[in-house]
Amino acid sequence: MTTYKNDLARTGQNLSETILTPANVNSTSFGLLHLLSVDGNVDAQPLYLSHLQIAGVAHNVLLIATEADSVYAFDAQTGATLWKVSLLGSGESTSGEVYGCTQVVPEIGVTSTPVIDRTAGPSGAIYVVAMTEDASMNYHQRLHALDVTTGAELFGGPREITATFGSTSFVPEYYEERAALLLLNGTIYTSWTSHCDIPPYGGWIIAYGESTLTQTAVLNVAPGATGTGDENQGPAIWMSGGGPGADSAGYVYLLTANGRFETTLNSGGFPSGGDYGNSFLKLSTAGSTLSVADYFTMWNEVTESTNDEDLGSGGEMLLPDLTDSTGTVRHLIVGAGKDNNVYVVNRDSMGEYNSSTNNIWQEVDGVLRGAIFSTPAYFNGTVYYGPVGRPLTAFPITSAMLSTTNVTYTNTFFEYPGTAPAISASGTANAIIWAHENSNPAVLHAYDATNLSDELYNSNQAANGRDQFGAGNKFITPTIADGQVFVGGSGVVAIFGLLN
Repeated sequence: MTTYKNDLARTGQNLSETILTPANVNSTSFGLLHLLSVDGNVDAQPLYLSHLQIAGVAHNVLLIATEADSVYAFDAQTGATLWKVSLLGSGESTSGEVYGCTQVVPEIGVTSTPVIDRTAGPSGAIYVVAMTEDASMNYHQRLHALDVTTGAELFGGPREITATFGSTSFVPEYYEERAALLLLNGTIYTSWTSHCDIPPYGGWIIAYGESTLTQTAVLNVAPGATGTGDENQGPAIWMSGGGPGADSAGYVYLLTANGRFETTLNSGGFPSGGDYGNSFLKLSTAGSTLSVADYFTMWNEVTESTNDEDLGSGGEMLLPDLTDSTGTVRHLIVGAGKDNNVYVVNRDSMGEYNSSTNNIWQEVDGVLRGAIFSTPAYFNGTVYYGPVGRPLTAFPITSAMLSTTNVTYTNTFFEYPGTAPAISASGTANAIIWAHENSNPAVLHAYDATNLSDELYNSNQAANGRDQFGAGNKFITPTIADGQVFVGGSGVVAIFGLLN
């Protein structure tokens, strides 16, 4: 489990889980094994490496990054700390609220999910972006590459993140790395959000070589956002912690939030100023560059942006190859934000912008019945979404289209920010949907993936609070591997598994 939601498509599925099944995930045989204290909130999804050799001993290793700018390696079986490092420079602290923004509190350190390359360096490397503040009240964003067996810095790191694009410059103080890191073909891709939509801010994607930490490409998809008025806001890239995805051809995909978009298009059908608010973006990485190869923006982008209706409040997910009713193979991507709609876009021809209609593969209006502040999941022909204040919902796929007639739901309604589900299964058998509920205490839920009304387990079921793990946190995605479930929280990491 080396990247956000397990793969470059961001499906959230682990199809190699042979220990946990619907038969043994219940409050009698399954529960909390370890509750690990850490020095800050855990907003990043836990990552996991099996059989990692540390000092000559094989461990199953859980890697955790915190908002206190620390990275931990735990033995997943015993809960023992194998190593811990701080990413703070000399005389530095984590960032507090910037411009009074309280979206990430009480401190900002590591917010985005790191990414691991087990083949990098002598033993494997974990790549992490950390925000710090120095004694002179200057802010820093840095990319770190750490040896997964020791936590030592690799490749001459850390690398201070700076960038220019045209006449715009990346100012670390204005930004936060919320979206998960992407590792693709030897390159680390970072993408950046604002603090509470406080201008000026753009839509930056900044790339680094994984073995040198040298900057290789820069793109700002909101280069016109240079002023201080509302008309100069973003879009930012945050996706509630979701990460940019990628396909086998090397294209990168992401969703942008509300912000500037030029309804005047150039001769190629692209925004004349290069500002892409509320858009699906397909980025070319050819020749170690970054550019917008294709895009889709909804017809009412200006209205939705004015009303703070982000498309990019949710994350994208690439679907596997699907065959439509004519026998044609389709390459699709799904996304949803605050307007209750699900958008299904053809990655081969995304639809661009039309002022009166959305020229996309499928639009399912109002079906979510709540805003999306999370990322979807996919398993065996079904897409799962967890809207705010609504049930976790399953949409079957028929002939490359999301069905609106056979939709199923959990009996649980998930408060803000909804839920970002993950899936464990052995191939297509014994599939379980895992979902975090942001309550106090937080709740880990497990459902039969083939029947969401069948709740197998939740962490409030056992007597005397046996499985409770403290207050919830937003944008949490569970990680499932080798019979265990790992859940980040407010100053803790919970490890669940079979009790005997």
